[in-house]
Amino acid sequence: MKRIVYILFLLFALPALATHNRAGEITFTHVTGLTYEITVTTYTKDSSPADRPKLEISWGDSSPLDSIDRISNIYLGNDIRKNVYVAQHTYPGASPIPYTISVEDPNRNQGVLNIPNSVNVVFYLETKLFINPFMGVNNSPQLLNPPIDNACVGSIYVHNPGAVDTDGDSLYYSLSQSLKEGGQNIPNYQFPAASNFITINNFTGDLIWDSPIAQGEYNVAILIEEFRDGYKIGSLLRDMQITVVPACDPPPVITGMTDTCVVAGDILDIDYNITGSYPVTVTSTGIPYTITNSALFQQTTAPATVTTANFYWETQCNHVRQSSYFVSIKAIDAGPYNLADFHTSTISVIGPKPKNLTTNVQTNYINLSWNKSSCSQVIAYKIYRRLGPSGWSPGPCETGIPASAGYQLIATNNSINDTTFSDNNNGLGLVSGEDYCYRIVACYPDGAESIASDEVCDQLLKDVPVITHVSVNTTSATTGSIFVGWSKPTEHNVVQFPGPYRYLIYRGQQNSSNMQLIDSTATINDTTYIDTLLNTQNFQYFYRIDIYDLSAGRELMGSSAVASSVFLQLIPSDNRITLVWNEFTPWTNSQHVIYKFNNGTLTFDSLDITSANNYTDTGLVNLQTYCYKVKSIGGYTAPGTVSPLINYSQETCGQPEDNIAPCPPELCIQTDCKTQSNLLHWVNFNPGCADDVLGFNIYKKDSVNGEYILVSNIPNGSDSTYLHSNLPSIVGCYVITGLDSVGNESLYSDSVCIDNPNGACEGNSGCVYNADETVAETECYKYRLPNVFTPGTDGYNDLFRPFPYSFVKSVNMQIFNRWGSIVYETTDPDILWDGYNQENGKACSDGTYYYVCTVNEYCLSGVQPRIIKGYISLISNKGASKP
Repeated sequence: MKRIVYILFLLFALPALATHNRAGEITFTHVTGLTYEITVTTYTKDSSPADRPKLEISWGDSSPLDSIDRISNIYLGNDIRKNVYVAQHTYPGASPIPYTISVEDPNRNQGVLNIPNSVNVVFYLETKLFINPFMGVNNSPQLLNPPIDNACVGSIYVHNPGAVDTDGDSLYYSLSQSLKEGGQNIPNYQFPAASNFITINNFTGDLIWDSPIAQGEYNVAILIEEFRDGYKIGSLLRDMQITVVPACDPPPVITGMTDTCVVAGDILDIDYNITGSYPVTVTSTGIPYTITNSALFQQTTAPATVTTANFYWETQCNHVRQSSYFVSIKAIDAGPYNLADFHTSTISVIGPKPKNLTTNVQTNYINLSWNKSSCSQVIAYKIYRRLGPSGWSPGPCETGIPASAGYQLIATNNSINDTTFSDNNNGLGLVSGEDYCYRIVACYPDGAESIASDEVCDQLLKDVPVITHVSVNTTSATTGSIFVGWSKPTEHNVVQFPGPYRYLIYRGQQNSSNMQLIDSTATINDTTYIDTLLNTQNFQYFYRIDIYDLSAGRELMGSSAVASSVFLQLIPSDNRITLVWNEFTPWTNSQHVIYKFNNGTLTFDSLDITSANNYTDTGLVNLQTYCYKVKSIGGYTAPGTVSPLINYSQETCGQPEDNIAPCPPELCIQTDCKTQSNLLHWVNFNPGCADDVLGFNIYKKDSVNGEYILVSNIPNGSDSTYLHSNLPSIVGCYVITGLDSVGNESLYSDSVCIDNPNGACEGNSGCVYNADETVAETECYKYRLPNVFTPGTDGYNDLFRPFPYSFVKSVNMQIFNRWGSIVYETTDPDILWDGYNQENGKACSDGTYYYVCTVNEYCLSGVQPRIIKGYISLISNKGASKP
């Protein structure tokens, strides 16, 4: 769908010699290929001597600024002149982003109340053109109501732009700010003050201002966005001026239908009543006036203070569409301010319902047929089915079938001429005993749907056995038993099958693919059977009943549907057991009764009733045995069958157990670079999680790509801190898990990572802090070297060593003399150079030495090198003693 958003601009008239723009918009129509005709419409102050026979325009495709010529200049009265500028432009090609067509003209009107210093604010219009070959050609909406209006202080003001989109796209309207040059917001712009509100209806485009407070001129903007199939394909910004006048007579008021629908082919006839303080003229705009078999609108009485108007439309099938039509009615009075009222009628044209749906029952399927739609635009029919009558009928203007009606879509015929369908349940066959109900919906190209057809219901002939019971009598791994019951045929062909008759009983274990004959009964009235020596404790059983005519040998008359026992399974958890059961029955089970064994009375007590296929029994004691069974209650929808149908599952027992892990605690870390330790804090408050935490596991990895290794097990569930000390580096990531009473371990907590803040790393992440924030930056020492030392024996500065440091694994230190020869090298981060040449063992002379040191620092990304370079001044102090 297309949505169009209108942005409203409040504009004021300027002094006589100032720029005179009041309102306007930019629209476009497709010509051919990539060529579009662009129309700029402006509304200016006629008394101003300034004139614009040309406007500068930006096409939005990086081409140079161009000009567009005025082709018409029409005086509308009330000092308003309408200017229309038209030009064609060819775009370079399709684009994933829209082309923004824009026009700027220096200065707005002077004195616009909601635009500070409006005379110095540039007047700006823009429209966005999307060229997308996958969405088809687009034309912008045309705005048929001028954006110049008068309002009255204290009276509700209504305006509608009268947008008509010939492509049928959806329009979405928004109230927004006026813009200035480059499409920028105007500083300190404010929407007009209202005694209650100013708003716009996003779908009809009705701008409502309730109500103006102060007289003067205002600018608002309406943004109109176009949507097609849910994608935005264009937008335009309309600049609008509203002049508020004081002490005026009440504006006109239109009354009439606001929302209606009509079935295609019917006539829509709507009368409107209009009153005003002065004689009122009534006009109307909207798409219904622009299409084939268009609507008619006329003022049925002469302009007067009380007048009437009529909308008349003989709708056709080509008018059917998914989105509604909007018709805007405008009433303007002949008073001194030409006050106006707008009224929007929303009209839905809907497709007629498919007619004469009939059914024809066959052996195990039902044939449907209906009349071809009277609308040639129909492209498909949707076929819906449900069991039993729905009791639902389409409401006024309701199309399609709501989910609440209980129907399922079973097929779609993709041709208007395909008006039959054979329902055989996707080859599985329909079931005797069920009442099958159908409706048909016609579909249109844009996704519109017709009114649903009348409901038609039918049943298969009851000429085969209808299985009704598969109920576990006894639960055992070796001696279990199941009761099987069915109803006899009552509508079989006694001429073709005169009898006598015999039932053959088939059984399958765990599924219906291995059905085997297990027994037979002697007469047609013998409709029950007890199947024994079964493993009902562990297996589910499936049954089918075949009936044979024995008059001329043995001839199969038909088979029942397959039905299974209710098979119950238990899923134990912490202090609870979840019951889950499955059943495969041709009837519908609507309720299940949960039974629980009472150890006191040695009987099963009713615990609860559910319509679901699972149930959870809570508040249990772990490792204590509990036993259950389930009773299903259901039936067929066709009349004449046994109801309700009651069947039981096997009895099964289980023990709840604690298999639910706790939730992970929330972790924070306090770092201490001085002691190379990390103090971990955690909170174990986890609402909704298991509350039996008895301990914690703490894990750490030294790099972001490393593996977590267990650091410590905390056996006390009440502990909330752990000091990880004596670390080579505090860098790394931590997680913590919770442990419960039986050893279940939670997921990892969110990781908290500490990085080296001083080296070539990326900094900390997670909940990391220092107890004394004022020293946090000084405690984590960066590896730094002094620039002077005095080797000797006085005990002061005798060795060249770094300042206190953190995060260093190793270094590669080389010290050079002034001739570039290495005098000392080491990988020890402490360096400990005594001023002697490593090569010859002689003391180095006083002077300046150069060093290059690669510092290998611990980081979350691993050990990272950092190169530092510098000079050392060596000043020997041999033989000196301490003072």
